[in-house]
Amino acid sequence: MSHDEPGFGVYIHWPFCAQKCPYCDFNSHVRFGGWDEPRYLAAYKRELDHTAHLIAGKPRTVSSIFFGGGTPSLMKPETVAAILDHIGALWPVAPGAEITLEANPGSVEAARFAGYRAAGVNRVSIGVQSLRDADLKRLGRIHSVDEAKAAVAIAHRTFDRVSFDLIYARPEQTLESWRDELAEALAMARGHLSLYQLTIEPETRFADLYAKGRLVIPAAQDAHDLYELTQELTAASGLAQYEISNHARPGEESRHNLLYWRYHEYVGVGPGAHGRLNAPDAHLATMTERNPERWLALVEEKGHGIADTESLSPAARADEMLLMGLRLDEGLDLDALARIGGVAPRPTVVSGLMSQDLIERLPARAASSEPGLDEIRACLGPGLAPAGVARPAPLGRIRATKAGRFLLNQLVLELSAGFDPVTPALHHDECAAMDNRPAAH
Repeated sequence: MSHDEPGFGVYIHWPFCAQKCPYCDFNSHVRFGGWDEPRYLAAYKRELDHTAHLIAGKPRTVSSIFFGGGTPSLMKPETVAAILDHIGALWPVAPGAEITLEANPGSVEAARFAGYRAAGVNRVSIGVQSLRDADLKRLGRIHSVDEAKAAVAIAHRTFDRVSFDLIYARPEQTLESWRDELAEALAMARGHLSLYQLTIEPETRFADLYAKGRLVIPAAQDAHDLYELTQELTAASGLAQYEISNHARPGEESRHNLLYWRYHEYVGVGPGAHGRLNAPDAHLATMTERNPERWLALVEEKGHGIADTESLSPAARADEMLLMGLRLDEGLDLDALARIGGVAPRPTVVSGLMSQDLIERLPARAASSEPGLDEIRACLGPGLAPAGVARPAPLGRIRATKAGRFLLNQLVLELSAGFDPVTPALHHDECAAMDNRPAAH
């Protein structure tokens, strides 16, 4: 997926888990009595219908679909198939679109994976989290290392694209032990690996233990050393770091996550799902009701479970794009930021952060070779032909350095506070769209 390709994704949140992990702050819920899956399926379809109506008017093609959770591998393959069929009835789905399903090793079996593949899933992401049984128990996981390895092996036999997750900077973890464990993981991995430092999230069981001094995690410098070792070993194995915690061989990056980080449009459906939608009259941030039963009741009553909708100003969109883009190794495209938010970071702020080795400038992407696009057309007014002007110098890209990635939130605050307004020139097709004239190429 090229950087400039307009993405449109659909995220489906499945909220149920077999057990709540003590480090997890995702919207996940345990229901020992089970759930009425046909009823939830009907609700997913209704909320998809509502969202399609909300953004109607502009043709879209789905480039990625992601089933996240929770534990989506607790869903029946027939449910996944029905949701995918319904998405395909609402929007065209691109040939070769990435369709990912998250799975936990304890809920993996060959027949179930074959069912997901038959339903249309072509990529799985498995929550392994550790290759040490003692640490799996400490992390609250209910699978063993042997089960995790078996799940990854089944996935490789079933799907063309497979990823799995590990958590590091765990209590009592040393550089030597992580080196051995990561080497073992890299031998299992093929195209993609997600490696997350353990974070103490508010309102989790780990946060309570940490506050009471009963959970000790590596000090900041030790965590930094573990991070550096992670980059060293993944790079040596050919899995380049394309985002702070994600590593892939070229072409194996998670297209759906890139859609988020590049700040493209996506639908969020299901309990606690977020969306970013380009409605006819506004750019919307949506969030659905988090409690599964309340969400279900809302959908059955109103046709959707959206609990909060915010119309995003250009400034808010610029802040979000800044936060997302700085996570990427490819950096943040300042020309895209100018188009979306009408702002650019003040040069003195950028140079100051560069002098501290927290961000770096990258060259602008090569200009399009498409005829007619090597010139910018400035809009003179409705109904008036655009005037040709020379292409302005591109603003280029910036990205966080290795040191800056540890201070990402602070970088976002400083860059955002130093935004200056800019008025980006428009291509002549964008100009024509302002007064519904056909674009002349």
